[in-house]
Amino acid sequence: MTETYHAVQYTQYGGPEVLGVVELQAPHPGPGEVLVRVRAAGVNPIDWKLRTGALVAMMPVEFPAVPGGDVAGVVEETGDGVCGLTVGDEVFGSIGSGGYAELALAPAGQLARKPEAVSWEVAAALPVAANTAYQALTDIGLKPGETLVVDGSAGGVGTVTVQLARRLGATVIGTSSEHNHEYLRSLKAEPVTYGDGLAERIRVLSHKGVDAALDMAGKGSLPALIDVVGGPERVATIAAFNAAELGVRFVSADTDELPKRLARAAALAASGELTVPVAGTYSLAEAHEAHRESEGGHVRGKLVILPG
Repeated sequence: MTETYHAVQYTQYGGPEVLGVVELQAPHPGPGEVLVRVRAAGVNPIDWKLRTGALVAMMPVEFPAVPGGDVAGVVEETGDGVCGLTVGDEVFGSIGSGGYAELALAPAGQLARKPEAVSWEVAAALPVAANTAYQALTDIGLKPGETLVVDGSAGGVGTVTVQLARRLGATVIGTSSEHNHEYLRSLKAEPVTYGDGLAERIRVLSHKGVDAALDMAGKGSLPALIDVVGGPERVATIAAFNAAELGVRFVSADTDELPKRLARAAALAASGELTVPVAGTYSLAEAHEAHRESEGGHVRGKLVILPG
């Protein structure tokens, strides 16, 4: 096995420019871990929020740090006690950090097998999006026949949430900028523009009212969502840190359910019943550009790093 590998690393909080490519010594997996040869790594908003220091009070970064919690790749080495995975297996999952690299250590229990029909890019785009979407729908107790508002529905988590909610038999109203409205219609969601007057625009579309709402953007929509639902009990967010002040649940995805949820999402993706658009791919050296694009907040689907 190669003794060194390349990874994106940063040593201080700051803008995208603090990200750089370094050469590191190849690690070996400990008990319950596997070493993955990374073929693709998903970019999530938490990656750049950690990098900027925006989450330092809750999730301080230990420097030097390699970003990236979502990976897809091939098992290169297994640690003691690992069952069900062997060298050469194609896997994907959420590993916490370290994904923007040619090699990454991963807890074996947070990986699932990648179906052959699912590309590396899509596999890397799925983990956080799928796990969070399943958790959010569980948290609000969505039932068939209900009406759900998904705020920020064209992003990675929003895209998956809309499709899973539709599969459940719910009517979905999705907020986005106007250039994503046709895309949302293709997912069988009713599009509406976000911003001032959101509650009124939703009421025009929701003739029988709104049963639940999910905030996937964290851009100040919670009061409007609480208004149209009629209270905070069935409103949840993945991005608004003032949720508790408003009585809204903050979605925290359960890692215990991760392998099952990944397997379900991957099976749907393999059959074409779940799509995750890859909005752009970047090399390790272009990771800073991926962060700039993600921070802009208008990505349709997911951005992916390709280390090879």
